[in-house]
Amino acid sequence: MTYTIAEIAKAIGADVLGDGAIRVSNVCDPVNAGPDDIALAMDPKYAELISQGRARAAILWPGADYKSYGLAAALVAPRPRYAMATLSALVDKGQRFAEGVHPSAVVDPTAQLGVGVSIGPLSVIAPHAVIGAGSVIGPQCYIGFGTRIGANAYLREGVKIGADVVIGDRFIAQPGATVGADGFSFVTKEVSAVEVARDSLGKDDISARGQSWARIHSLAGVIIGDNVELGAHCCVDRGSVKPTQIGNGVKTDNLSQIGHNVVIGNDCLICAQVGIAGSAVIGNNVVLGGQTGVSDNITIGDNVITGGATKVLSNVPSGRIMLGYPAMKMDSHIETYKALRRLPRLMQTVAEMKKVVFKTDQNT
Repeated sequence: MTYTIAEIAKAIGADVLGDGAIRVSNVCDPVNAGPDDIALAMDPKYAELISQGRARAAILWPGADYKSYGLAAALVAPRPRYAMATLSALVDKGQRFAEGVHPSAVVDPTAQLGVGVSIGPLSVIAPHAVIGAGSVIGPQCYIGFGTRIGANAYLREGVKIGADVVIGDRFIAQPGATVGADGFSFVTKEVSAVEVARDSLGKDDISARGQSWARIHSLAGVIIGDNVELGAHCCVDRGSVKPTQIGNGVKTDNLSQIGHNVVIGNDCLICAQVGIAGSAVIGNNVVLGGQTGVSDNITIGDNVITGGATKVLSNVPSGRIMLGYPAMKMDSHIETYKALRRLPRLMQTVAEMKKVVFKTDQNT
């Protein structure tokens, strides 16, 4: 599939410079771009790389002189990275899964498949599952009993979705994602060492306490809204007595963990290796940086952003930017860290002052 520069400009909302009739089929970095590629050089720092490739057209920064780089055409977008979202969708060839239901797939007779659904090799669709029109279920996927998936879903290889899950339209799951595993919920007959440690903040002795764990079963499912994407090997646990919920437009990165009974609002971004413990509530438009940990049974307000490796142990009001362990306002954490780095110099100064003071005392 090829597109003219003019067609791409219309799709991404960019201005055309030069020959809009040039056709391209792919996107590439400036050095490796060929005549049929559009080179990405959206910042002046890439300027010297353009001439090293063979592209005839490029996406450039505002004010760039495309002719000086030997280009026949260019696109200039007000927000180039946002334009990339549409451009990459245009040229993405996908995984090229075959259409239709593969002979090796197992589809229960009671399952309902919408118009144009494709099911890949060795996939299993359980009884009473419903899959919306235009959805693609890749190879070796599993869709559980009674689970409902909306229209135009796209499940990559090895996605596993358990029973009684409800998912909206345009759902994307990257390879190995799991939805609807049982929650990590265990309890001891007597008060456990973990409870003692938590209540006493580590002050009480726990050496004599046994740790025989009884499993609390997960009786509820998972509810996921529209336009949600789960990263590779992301895990979303089912609820214990009420469903785990993920709002519209939520995007999770690889290896993220969403515990049982968690509620996540709309348009949140959950980066790699984030762990959200059971029954936490996350507001709308929250961004959790990589390796953020969220403790159980706490609330994070709307529009909160956490930096990488932040550990959130208590409620966070809306609009806060958090960092550190334990999480605190980012500017406060940075000042604290600066003070910590100054400690060795401060200790040296104190030691020198002590020497002066003691020497003065000996002389009086």
